[in-house]
Amino acid sequence: MDTAPVNNGVTPFPGLPPAGFPPADAAVAMWGLTRVFDGKRAVNGLSLAVRRGEFFGFLGRNGAGKSTTIKMLVGMLRPTAGVAYVGGVDVWREPLRAKTVMGVLPEKLNLYERLTGRELIEFAGAMYDIPRAEARRRAGSLLDALLLADDADKMVVDYSVGMRKKVALAVALIHRPQALFLDEPFEGVDPVSSRVIRDILRDLTASGVTIFFSSHIMEIVEKLCSRVGIIHDGRLIAEGTPDDLRRRAGGDDATLEDIFLRLVGAERREGGLEWLE
Repeated sequence: MDTAPVNNGVTPFPGLPPAGFPPADAAVAMWGLTRVFDGKRAVNGLSLAVRRGEFFGFLGRNGAGKSTTIKMLVGMLRPTAGVAYVGGVDVWREPLRAKTVMGVLPEKLNLYERLTGRELIEFAGAMYDIPRAEARRRAGSLLDALLLADDADKMVVDYSVGMRKKVALAVALIHRPQALFLDEPFEGVDPVSSRVIRDILRDLTASGVTIFFSSHIMEIVEKLCSRVGIIHDGRLIAEGTPDDLRRRAGGDDATLEDIFLRLVGAERREGGLEWLE
């Protein structure tokens, strides 16, 4: 099977990765990552490395290229140009091996709805060749931790949006991945479940798991993330710790939302809605 990037007649991002790429301490690394749709570059030459154990927030407006980037990193969408590594494995040259070191919670869930929550998690364990008894033990622990134990034997078709998010997170964690990719994990999740998920994610990074996390909820990103990248029109326009970004923006008391809006040029313009008053 040919797993090399496609070109589609577009000039690739210039140059090859530098010597020593990916860095030895990088859990997620990309160089010149590019994706073209109908002649438009949705992601344009993205180069970035995320260290092991980091909680990395990936921010951008709708249509900026966040989900497209994550899909290329996890092997769901072939890049037009560039390379991507997870856990030191080239995602597009060794796709099966790469999938063993990553867990993925996509924005749009595609679950086997005629399985119960417990069956779905145990099935995921079987897909990773985890022995049945061990998969059952891990599934029980995940169901307890995610407050799903009382609904474990209900079919997924009867789950709420928040419950689906949680069972999908359990599926992503069953094989103890090195890197976890989360695309809008808190959308549709109630405050209690949101707190539970946040605590679990903090524990994961404390144990060395890397989290690559996309969200529009700036308050959660600011609380959780040790480092942040901002993508705009397919390009990485800023990257660093929240404090780094504040210093660059010239405002020590600015919120992450303030900085984001300033960088993407989306601060509100006054006037024009007087007729509503």
